[in-house]
Amino acid sequence: MVVAIDGPSGSGKSSVSRAVARRLGTAYLDTGAMYRAATWWCLEEQVDLADQAAVAAAVDVMPLVMGIDPAAPTVHVDGTDVGEAIRTTEISTAVSAVATNLAVRAELRRLQRAIIAAESSVESAGTSFSGGRGIVAEGRDITTVVAPDADARILLTASEEARLARRSLEVHGAADAAAVEATKDQVLRRDRDDSTVSQFHVAADGVVTVDSSDLDFEQTIQAVLDVVEQVLATAATGPDAGTGGEGPAR
Repeated sequence: MVVAIDGPSGSGKSSVSRAVARRLGTAYLDTGAMYRAATWWCLEEQVDLADQAAVAAAVDVMPLVMGIDPAAPTVHVDGTDVGEAIRTTEISTAVSAVATNLAVRAELRRLQRAIIAAESSVESAGTSFSGGRGIVAEGRDITTVVAPDADARILLTASEEARLARRSLEVHGAADAAAVEATKDQVLRRDRDDSTVSQFHVAADGVVTVDSSDLDFEQTIQAVLDVVEQVLATAATGPDAGTGGEGPAR
């Protein structure tokens, strides 16, 4: 089983996807962390992020290892645990320059597809983390480009107000006016930059929208699990038993 979850910054993609993967007993892939790791690697190698060819060349040889255990996902580059380093303001500010590099996107998509295939293949059940049970993969492009044939494809969204408040709590530990203002540029600019190379604000055909604006964390997890359950039920009983396209799913 492959579950693909996309959505704008601050919608809860990562935390919800991890929780869903744990409930389903599958692997978990944070594709956004791969772009952050690529940014960290380029800065570590003193590559000019404005030099797209040089950035692409560096990412092509990046020794990246993604830990896909939803209970403790990890990111290692050249043997270094960069899990904390890639969440710094420095990386958050610079990552769009790497994430909008089309050659980089092509290479990381290739790696993402390989990980998804390994976790959802019967042939690799004996060697994969999930034992072939599948994977929950989240991030830009997942529902439309990387895994358009995923069993369940979900656009997790929320109002701008809700997204800014959540990211402010995550980054600053508060969601007052000052904290929200300090976070606003980072969140909205990242979405604006990424929207030039990826569509994640409107659900594509066959993608179910889950709007978490008025849902708490547990309710959002359940809403996503409900979509997965509906999709699996439809697959078991035939295409005519489906519930249709878009949400919000509750």
